[in-house]
Amino acid sequence: MDNQPEICFVASEMYPFSKSGGLADVIGVLPLTMHKMGYKVCVITPLYGRILTANFRPRLVYEDLKVGYPWPETTTDVYRADFKGMPVYFLERGEYFDRRYYYCTYKGDYFDNCERFIFFCRAAISLMQAFETPPKIVHSHDWHAALVNPYLYYQRRFNPYWKNTSTVFSIHNLAFQGRFSVRLFWDCGLPYEAWNMNGVEYYDSFNLLKGGIAYADKITTVSPSYAEEIITPEFGCGLEGILQNRSSDLQGILNGSDYEIWDPSKDRFLEANYSYDDLYGKHLCKKDLLKLLNLSDKLLSRPVVGFIGRLRDQKGIDLLMELIPELVSLNVGVVVLGEGDSRYEIELMNMVESFMGHVAGIVGYTEEMAHIIQAGTDIFLMPSRYEPCGLTQMYSLRYGTPPVATAVGGLKDTIIPYPDEDATGFIFQQPLVLNFFDEIKNALNLYQDADAWKEMIIRGMRADFSWRRSAEEYIQLYENFGYDL
Repeated sequence: MDNQPEICFVASEMYPFSKSGGLADVIGVLPLTMHKMGYKVCVITPLYGRILTANFRPRLVYEDLKVGYPWPETTTDVYRADFKGMPVYFLERGEYFDRRYYYCTYKGDYFDNCERFIFFCRAAISLMQAFETPPKIVHSHDWHAALVNPYLYYQRRFNPYWKNTSTVFSIHNLAFQGRFSVRLFWDCGLPYEAWNMNGVEYYDSFNLLKGGIAYADKITTVSPSYAEEIITPEFGCGLEGILQNRSSDLQGILNGSDYEIWDPSKDRFLEANYSYDDLYGKHLCKKDLLKLLNLSDKLLSRPVVGFIGRLRDQKGIDLLMELIPELVSLNVGVVVLGEGDSRYEIELMNMVESFMGHVAGIVGYTEEMAHIIQAGTDIFLMPSRYEPCGLTQMYSLRYGTPPVATAVGGLKDTIIPYPDEDATGFIFQQPLVLNFFDEIKNALNLYQDADAWKEMIIRGMRADFSWRRSAEEYIQLYENFGYDL
């Protein structure tokens, strides 16, 4: 193969090829940023069936590559696409990945998710072992790719090919761990000694994420504050013990924002483009949003708040639902985009019906609508109970839509809270309805002061959360292993 990669990212999704959440956004831009900086990088990800019907046409580079799980004759076909000059490898196995959804349906998780992602990890290692030279860094992400770390840990004992390869494991959301029955461990290909309280065992279940934490050489998570939070019982999701044990190898590196996509000065989805030098286009975007969602024209001179995210307790959607009648009574418009728990989807639609012209709810998600809401609303709401990093608050800052957010994780790492003279948004401490409402009212009061509001908007739009800064921190972490990349 040409251009042998020295840094291999292994992840279950990657925008624009596949996406269910923020992981895909990170993998779609962080490796590419490193590639543009001159490093030899590749991404390894599953070949979901829809990819072959999309605009991307990966070419077959390996046919029937032996994987060895769950039976010795198991194989994968490997496809490659050049994504803006960076190689992306797709692992194909139809019975595992040619499905309508990535991980679950509305009925719940796929019953064979453990086998699917054991296969994915084993296949990723088989592919990397087929390279002419081994990668120096294997960087895996979240529970789906976590077993890459214990597999390589034990491979290094007897396979000289891997002796100079180091592993990094990134936790994007500790709440999703990949916990399965113990019986699935016995055939996964790890030695029995891995089944212990410092390995993959978790209360007599097989915990894939825990295996990634236990056996990676270094562990990262997606913001400095989240790295501090997850070693505590409140945020550790039951894994605070092993994270405390590995705390010297744990580092929080803040995610970045892809300003090639999220920039109102060149956003193709918007009615009008704008920048901090000329904000008139934001007024036109608000006018377009109200028309598009059949909201009252009177809201053009009143604040409109927006929420984009999963309709789940983690995101604090219950706090917002409780406040919608209060906000409407203050003549504030409310726009919600997301999907999740059916009870919140139903409640949202009931709110739309009860407050026609003041509340708009869209169950589902489209990139276009997310951009339109970021540009067309005045205040962005993120009442999350925990937020490893959060990207949407970075987008809202760039789009001149000051956020009101809980003081957790990456939210408090990226928002300078009012009334600081350099404030870019609003922060409240505990995810309680009264706290949330008080901070929204602080935002509404400042909104009435046009000059002060404009100054806050401009400060937020000028904030720089570019991926190059994040990439440089990761490269420094890699080079700390002693490599000359």
